[in-house]
Amino acid sequence: MPVLWLVLAVLGIALVGYVLGRSLALASAGGEIRNLHSLPSYYGSNVAMKAAVPALLLLVVWLIVQPFVVNGMVSGMIPESEISEGSNLGLVMAEVHRTSEGLSNAVAAGIIDEDTARNPGADPETMTDRLKDAGQVVTSTLTAPILAAAQRYRALHDSGAWIMSGVVLVLALAGLIWGLRESQAEFRARNTVEQGIRALLIAAASIAVLTTIGIVLSLIFNTIEFFRLYPAAEFFFSLNWAPSFSGRGGSSELGIIPLLWGTLYISFVALVVAVPVGLFAAVYLSEYATPKVRAIAKPLLEVLAGIPTIVYGLFALLTIGPILLSVFGDDTVGWMQGQRAVMTAGIAMGIMLIPFVSSLSDDIINAVPQSLRDGSYGLGATKSETIKQVILPAALPGIVGAILLAASRAIGETMIVVLGAGAAARLSLNPFEAMTTVTAKIVSQLTGDSDFASPEALVAFALGMSLFVITLGLNVLALYIVRKYREQYE
Repeated sequence: MPVLWLVLAVLGIALVGYVLGRSLALASAGGEIRNLHSLPSYYGSNVAMKAAVPALLLLVVWLIVQPFVVNGMVSGMIPESEISEGSNLGLVMAEVHRTSEGLSNAVAAGIIDEDTARNPGADPETMTDRLKDAGQVVTSTLTAPILAAAQRYRALHDSGAWIMSGVVLVLALAGLIWGLRESQAEFRARNTVEQGIRALLIAAASIAVLTTIGIVLSLIFNTIEFFRLYPAAEFFFSLNWAPSFSGRGGSSELGIIPLLWGTLYISFVALVVAVPVGLFAAVYLSEYATPKVRAIAKPLLEVLAGIPTIVYGLFALLTIGPILLSVFGDDTVGWMQGQRAVMTAGIAMGIMLIPFVSSLSDDIINAVPQSLRDGSYGLGATKSETIKQVILPAALPGIVGAILLAASRAIGETMIVVLGAGAAARLSLNPFEAMTTVTAKIVSQLTGDSDFASPEALVAFALGMSLFVITLGLNVLALYIVRKYREQYE
């Protein structure tokens, strides 16, 4: 049974349970709501929760665990001869998955029958042709072990799906019966439902924490594996970035310093653009603009934050780059050789960051107590003097926090850098040269069929871990500064 239909079936059972539970509770009280401990809806909700929640939780756990179990059972069928040089078991299993999917598509299209798809003695060449007829992408002729593993994977997957459907439906019906037996007038349905909702809310809140832990652990484990294959000292202190996929890292130079330099340089240019414009816009909106102007200007300014970064990248490549090239290119001062450069990406990224700086700074400036303004005006200061000598110094901690948050956003940007800055890893002070960043190289290292047994692919996780530590530090520092500011003025 497809997962969607299974979910709908469980929800249908829960809906029936709600109606029956409510009716049974009323019947047990002689039709008088006053004789019930809780409202009738609580009795129905109790039955619905007991029918749906355990069944859906089991469904989610099953869908997560089953692929690991099936892969473990099928991977033992792959002989060592199938794992060629430059490959690994993960890539072979990916071919097994594609072949299994192709068999299912061929059966659904009527190209082969079910018996042929399950036949352990099927000819690999003939089956390859059938899969191509079904529209499956097959890079080469299937081998007998790959075909046998794909057939085994498909059989186990289908069997597991049917067993899962049966177990989930039985559990839902068991929860329905359990809830209906509890639908008596004296049952404390409200307490049970509220405790169940509390447990669901705790589980929902825990998902974010567990997801963060999972992300960090995946980075840590793969980073450790990378440093087993490549010296950590060369990664952190080498001045060259020159990966080579011809071997297992022997001829590769994987120094992070050129990438960090490009990341920080482009982020610095972006902040030079975003901070003055954003801060001045915030001062105008909070101190000078009339309510009508503010109501129009602030939403229009914040529209910049909703534009996809790929659009900013195209804008940098097609508009900012040609303009800079016409001003600083070979025909004029000769500083710029191509459209892709630090300045191209930095200006586009700075435009993207303007609403981050302006919105946060505007809120922070508005939070400065009015008594400070009144005291300054009472001493004879003008509006501009009050802004420079009272409001901005009072709001400075929060503004610094906003700038740090914008900096962390700039450091993690990818698409603008890929399209606007180029892919050259170099150490240079010329802002009109092409450079690259950590995020851009993470994308390039993991593009295509990556062999995670090589340092050239695993280095992406080390780069990601380094970037994670940097941005985490900036976010923690920014939140600390903003919190101290709020403690001072609330």
